[in-house]
Amino acid sequence: MPAETKAVSAPPAKAAARDAHWSKKMARLRARQLPEHTLVICDDQETKARVDAAALELSRCRMVDAEASREPSEETRRAEQKLQDAQGHFASVAVELTFRALPRPVLDGLIKRFPPSEAQAEDGDAWDPERFPAALIAAAHVERDERDNSVEGMSEEEAQELLDSWPVAESNALFAAAWQAQQIVRTSAAELGKG
Repeated sequence: MPAETKAVSAPPAKAAARDAHWSKKMARLRARQLPEHTLVICDDQETKARVDAAALELSRCRMVDAEASREPSEETRRAEQKLQDAQGHFASVAVELTFRALPRPVLDGLIKRFPPSEAQAEDGDAWDPERFPAALIAAAHVERDERDNSVEGMSEEEAQELLDSWPVAESNALFAAAWQAQQIVRTSAAELGKG
């Protein structure tokens, strides 16, 4: 008797199309950039007040235009320019610190590296509140070098220096910005149904 040979059949067209679709979707998911959150620090109170005043004036002008059912007036265009100028000056004196979300295993490892003491755990802390904040800030901070497009960030020592030398509210804001980057969800309920 001759040996039977099984013919290898191609997968059904629907399954092959689904696999191609899934491969493309996975490629897109893998290529996503990690979310970032930026803390903007401006010590120049006059500059901040100038931006606020210009924004308020522009809002007032736009309301007048809307009530008159007209296109933006010359006064509105001047207010827009004044706000742009104030924002430009603000950007030139402000300092931005950008924090990037860490991949889950990296964040988990960082938390494990700084476990809470028994007393801290009893207080509900998930990590050592004295050492973890500087480590997270350093790990999540990114600073882009515009010349060669490299990315670097601050060290744990530098982060601890800022946490120790800034007032409590600003230290908390610094840690909160690094933590916020870890909490960003970029999908909405409406987008979840799209494929």
